[in-house]
Amino acid sequence: MINEYQILLTLATIHWIALMSPGPDFALVIQNATRYGRTTGIYIALGLSFGILTHSILSLTGISLIVHTHPVWFAIIQVAGGSYLAWLGLSTLKSLYQRWKHRHQPQTLSSASLFLANRKQAFSKGFLTNLLNPKALVFFISLMSSLIPAGFSASGKLIALMILWGLSFFWFAILAWLLSSQRLQNKLQSVAVYIDGLCGVIFSVLGLIIGYHALSSLTPLS
Repeated sequence: MINEYQILLTLATIHWIALMSPGPDFALVIQNATRYGRTTGIYIALGLSFGILTHSILSLTGISLIVHTHPVWFAIIQVAGGSYLAWLGLSTLKSLYQRWKHRHQPQTLSSASLFLANRKQAFSKGFLTNLLNPKALVFFISLMSSLIPAGFSASGKLIALMILWGLSFFWFAILAWLLSSQRLQNKLQSVAVYIDGLCGVIFSVLGLIIGYHALSSLTPLS
């Protein structure tokens, strides 16, 4: 049991360090918490954490390993993930263009409706962003296969899943909370359009790169 505690502590440490590394999930929280506020940011965090929980379960059960060892299946995941990120990025850039184009016209959508619409979409955006991230699939396969032995107890595996989910939600929720504080919101609103633009470019470029590598891996060498 002591050995299991050590494994769980190592798992938590590695996962915590990985969470703090900037990626699409990090950018998604910054973009949405900055523009739409705390509640939307928390829903994004919840979706991201459940995406990580799903990857963790698939890795523990061996399903992710099966997908990863089949080039065509893994390429499909990569194309899906890249396409989703590119769609997020291009949608953001399109929205920015529409706001700039109609900048002199009165807003037809109330702030309450805008808030409600984004709250409903926030969880699914967060969930899909991490679920369709091929790097997350590979990371959790490596993490689980290297740390969790075959004889690990069922209770230990359940605790591991709770640790991975709990740390993920805590980190992204804290990030959303800090970014949506009233004092910081007052400062960020003036640069929110630039944050949107930067995130849009990041999502688009990452999506295109992931999709390109996926399609290249399926192209037979001459």
